[in-house]
Amino acid sequence: MIRVAATPFEYALAPGATALVVIDMQRDFIEPGGFGASLGNDVSRLMPAIPPIARLLAAWREREWPVLHTREAHRPDLSDCPPAKRLRGDPSLRIGDVGPMGRLLVAGEPGTEIIPALAPTDGEWVIDKPGKGMFWATGLHEALQRRAVTHLVFTGVTTEVCVQTSMREANDRGYDCLIVEDATESYFAPMKVAALAMLTAQGAIVGWSATSQALLDSLP
Repeated sequence: MIRVAATPFEYALAPGATALVVIDMQRDFIEPGGFGASLGNDVSRLMPAIPPIARLLAAWREREWPVLHTREAHRPDLSDCPPAKRLRGDPSLRIGDVGPMGRLLVAGEPGTEIIPALAPTDGEWVIDKPGKGMFWATGLHEALQRRAVTHLVFTGVTTEVCVQTSMREANDRGYDCLIVEDATESYFAPMKVAALAMLTAQGAIVGWSATSQALLDSLP
């Protein structure tokens, strides 16, 4: 096991059995004109997470460890998007509506593509998920079990929504989870701080957190 300096105490990383998870780094959330912007958010607030994620991807690829990318995306007929999700709030455009990058959060549309700086390479998992969490209606748990993955390192957006939900789901399924503090971002800085605190409270009740540099420094 590799020991990583983390909060609330050291995280034990299993070489080869630890997947790097990149949550929803897709154009619909990161770029102007996507779903995130339709909610009135300043999408530039997510940009600082990109360089740390890129460095972690390079490290995982160099070691040929498993990498998983998720995209929040629905079927074109929106049969997997409940009205309670689509109709909530007052966005300028709703899921399935046509925006500058095609239909928002619909699989196969340009907006669901992962940004070029973090584009998946051959052999990496790319999972389209209809919910906030990466395990709902995806078959991911079974795929990770077949690959003998026991540990997950979380990055991506947004910290308090899809990243936190996925990490909590993973914890319930028995994975040892680490969230990388500077490799995840939120449209709302206080919400990121609160999410990190909740995940690591009570002796790592959901998991651990660490900086990307601490993680990279620990790798052989």
